[in-house]
Amino acid sequence: MSNAESTASLEVRGEIRTPGDKSISHRALIFSALGVGPSRVRAILESADVQATAEALRAMGVPIPVLGPDIVIKGVGVGGLSSPAGPLDCGNSGTTTRLMAGLISGLAQCTARFEGDASLSRRPMRRVAVPLRAMGASVDFEGPEGHEGLPMRVTGAALQSIEWDNVQSSAQVKGAILLAGLAAGVAVQVREPSRSRDHSERMLAARGVSLEVRPDGVVLAAGQTVQPLDVEVPADPSSAAFFIALAALADSGSLTLTDVCLNPTRTGALDVFQRMGVDCRIENVRTMGGEEVGNLVIVPAALRGTTIGGDEIPRCIDELPLLACLAACAEGETIISDAAELRVKESDRIAAVVANLRALGAEVEERPDGMRIVGSTRPLRGHVATHGDHRLAMAFGILGALPTNRITIDDPGCVAVSYPTFWADLARVIVPADTSHAGGRPRGSAPLVIAIDGPAASGKSSTSQWVAQRLGVHHVDSGAFYRAIAYLGVQSGAAPEAWSADGLLAQAHRVGQRLTERSVLPSVDGLDADEALRDAAVTRQVSRVAQMAAVRQWVNAQVRQAANSTDVVVDGRDIGTTVFPDAALKVFLIADPWERARRRLIQRLGRHPIDPEIAEETEALVARDALDATQSAPARDAITIDTTALTQEEQVARIVALARAARR
Repeated sequence: MSNAESTASLEVRGEIRTPGDKSISHRALIFSALGVGPSRVRAILESADVQATAEALRAMGVPIPVLGPDIVIKGVGVGGLSSPAGPLDCGNSGTTTRLMAGLISGLAQCTARFEGDASLSRRPMRRVAVPLRAMGASVDFEGPEGHEGLPMRVTGAALQSIEWDNVQSSAQVKGAILLAGLAAGVAVQVREPSRSRDHSERMLAARGVSLEVRPDGVVLAAGQTVQPLDVEVPADPSSAAFFIALAALADSGSLTLTDVCLNPTRTGALDVFQRMGVDCRIENVRTMGGEEVGNLVIVPAALRGTTIGGDEIPRCIDELPLLACLAACAEGETIISDAAELRVKESDRIAAVVANLRALGAEVEERPDGMRIVGSTRPLRGHVATHGDHRLAMAFGILGALPTNRITIDDPGCVAVSYPTFWADLARVIVPADTSHAGGRPRGSAPLVIAIDGPAASGKSSTSQWVAQRLGVHHVDSGAFYRAIAYLGVQSGAAPEAWSADGLLAQAHRVGQRLTERSVLPSVDGLDADEALRDAAVTRQVSRVAQMAAVRQWVNAQVRQAANSTDVVVDGRDIGTTVFPDAALKVFLIADPWERARRRLIQRLGRHPIDPEIAEETEALVARDALDATQSAPARDAITIDTTALTQEEQVARIVALARAARR
């Protein structure tokens, strides 16, 4: 470990309200739809999973508005629901699939085909299909022989009452049975070996539904109706857990997490944190929409290993990947057992957590129902494969924020499933290290390089400029130097087919570098040539000159020179593979060609283009991609971010968070 690393420290500071609880958000939408009349829902989680539930309800005739911080849902009641015209795309959301399957089962003659992404399609649905079939619904798996996941077709019927023993405690299965009973108007009873999350019971009771909650389960009486209700969704305790861990691992400072749901079925992680030595104080406890909430204040603490298993597993199942990561930094040994359920989540979380911790240098042993982790103070270094699992990305993102660790994450964008603003919030609460110049580089360290690559029109340049501005460092657009050479060629008057690298570089002495407040840009003949370099005639020839090896070497030298003495964000071709192979952070932006074409035309035309214009531009971009193929591949350790469905603000926030972690 270098001296700079050994003295680096992490300070946290601030107040965060993590997004609305995901489980409660799903149910707020569904139960609001089942009430007749308006229900107001505030602080709902605006994530991909919850959006899937909203879309499913819209497809069934419920006028769900665009999700936002304060929405009103005009419920249509059971009688206002209808079969969707097309498949219900549940994305990655198991909660959407299981709860909506229960609802549709109770609607006679209603039918729907459930689809999802590759991860969700592998997840088991038999556990919900069996009780729904026992009640009289039709549940058919449409995949290969023996496959009991999506696609799945559910057809409702006049259901019969049921008393169901939930062999494995599951709030989703329990919720599906309750919804089936509600929709069909029949009594149901669900018994469980240990108490699963009870958000359905709490919210139904608050909406006037008569049910009996017992120590071993719940009984719903027949003929119940759901009333409209105004509700504020409390902050998700599973999301809050990541920042509890961050503050506990810090060297100084404190964090306050507001409005956190303290439902006893969700606080298992708090109990484990306490056993591990986390200093967490609970303040201002109150009731919000039938749920107990409070504020959490966390300060750094010395951590120790513990044992996690038995009845507390259902109460902390979503936090187990994070607890395993925390255990890797705690003193002593941590054992996680009785958690085989982790193998059928968004990924096989046991295998994935173990493989990633080992790849980073931690000592960990995989077990059939859990793992054994031996804590250490050794720096963790390496690349994390998330398998598209949001919990893994966030858990290892917390480890990556520690100043002595060097961790890259293959798919940071997957956090959108449950916490779209995670990277922005992470960046916001980390106090910048002591700096000695405007660029923000820690005193005595080498210049920081953030390398951003991607195909044409993927947003490299504009995103890089924003990132540089947020970080307080300089932006270097390598593409501008290629444009400068192309400009020289256009000015020469020679046909582009006749251009040669030697001929173009013979004039390269005319290209210099000028330093603005936040950028390093080329000048031509000592003058600002930004507008001329963006001319259409120059744009058409940039790929041509970029194919010339000698020109690439010249541009690479210019870019390296710009990064010699100041922290920079650099974008352009082969930045992470050839120009800065040792960059602290490498990001590769991708986007669907149609979306890239649409964005480019908006920038060029100043208006929204029509489809034929986008189609023509898409064809041109695909052709350019083919020309640039040798320079468009991401570095092996680059973090790929698909920006097709992201706003520029969202992609900038993610890169800034990663960069701040990398620079420490």
